[in-house]
Amino acid sequence: MNPGALAGIRVVDLSRVLAGPFCTMLLADYGAEVVKVEQPGHGDPTRAWGPPWVGEGSAAEPQSAYYLTANRNKRGMTLDLKSEAGLAVARRLIATADVVVENFMPGTLARVGLDYATLAAGQPGLVYCSITGYGQTGPYRDRPGYDFMIQAEGGIMSITGPAEGEPYKVGVAIVDISAGLFAATAILAALHHRQRTGRGQAIDVALFDAQIGWLANVAQNVFAGAAPARYGNAHPNIVPYETFPTADGLIAVGIGSDEQWRRFCELAGRPDLAAEPGYATNAGRVAARAELIPRLRAVFQTRPSAEWLAALPALRIPAAPINDVAAALNDPHTLAREMVQWVTHPALGPLPTVGPVAKLSETPATVRAAPPTLGEHTDAILRELGYSPTEIAALREQNAI
Repeated sequence: MNPGALAGIRVVDLSRVLAGPFCTMLLADYGAEVVKVEQPGHGDPTRAWGPPWVGEGSAAEPQSAYYLTANRNKRGMTLDLKSEAGLAVARRLIATADVVVENFMPGTLARVGLDYATLAAGQPGLVYCSITGYGQTGPYRDRPGYDFMIQAEGGIMSITGPAEGEPYKVGVAIVDISAGLFAATAILAALHHRQRTGRGQAIDVALFDAQIGWLANVAQNVFAGAAPARYGNAHPNIVPYETFPTADGLIAVGIGSDEQWRRFCELAGRPDLAAEPGYATNAGRVAARAELIPRLRAVFQTRPSAEWLAALPALRIPAAPINDVAAALNDPHTLAREMVQWVTHPALGPLPTVGPVAKLSETPATVRAAPPTLGEHTDAILRELGYSPTEIAALREQNAI
């Protein structure tokens, strides 16, 4: 098996829940050796975030589906970072690392000497990534931050949901996921910088910043003086670009150019719509949204979904069914792109997982190992660090591991 683009890079993962573990899982997919450090006894809080549980009713100890989301390809060990013995092991472990990822509240690890400034003094090549709710600076730095609160505060809920009614959060923890993505790309940039200079650096990733960062075109609309609104499934800058009822269901359609608009009108048998000057350009269609969309809804209701979904893509007009999650995971294209892969869990057996997104031609990302059980590799990692069986037994006796 190809060793991966990040083969030879060791990551010590001191993070929990989703943003940090998702970041380190990406690095592991690319070949890095990731050592996930968890608190003895209970581990990552997501181990308790169920139901649903995988393996419930079997002889194996059930695992939460949430924990299994973001921890594949890692080795797992337990360490009590509140004990001096556990801290001593952590320091020895980090001394072998290229990267540390942590998501403790700002200042927490500084109190025990595991902060960047302390570690980098003796390890100048260390890349140290901190992921927190609000970052290491600013008036909110000491607030705890979960995805939902950041979505509320960071603006995305104000533009998500139907035009009438209360704002909605995104249905997946997208702030955590995007923060993990930003962290992973920053770590790769820092590793490239280290290769050139020999120097590591501290990386400060805030969930709040990630949310502000992916407002993207909506933020730019505000800078341009346009007050954003909730459009439901519609688009603020493109018309028509939303869901439409058909004769037997609902489909998503996006007409992103004036040429696509003309082709659509021809397909729909509505040359009168194409001929109306007010609809000829996207700017005109956006201005005429209120009168145009009801007319288009009537057009789409003249044919069944299957007919539209066959005809529109054939004319290079984007259109899609509205799948539920199970249907999306079982879509032929999902399977052809290897976005569902299987890995063998030591207790649960064959386990499906969402596959790596980026396809690298020379060093493909791989799914090699299931998420570790709590403390699964503790003894092996300690032996690699030079601890003797007697010392390991003593650490266990002290509840340090």
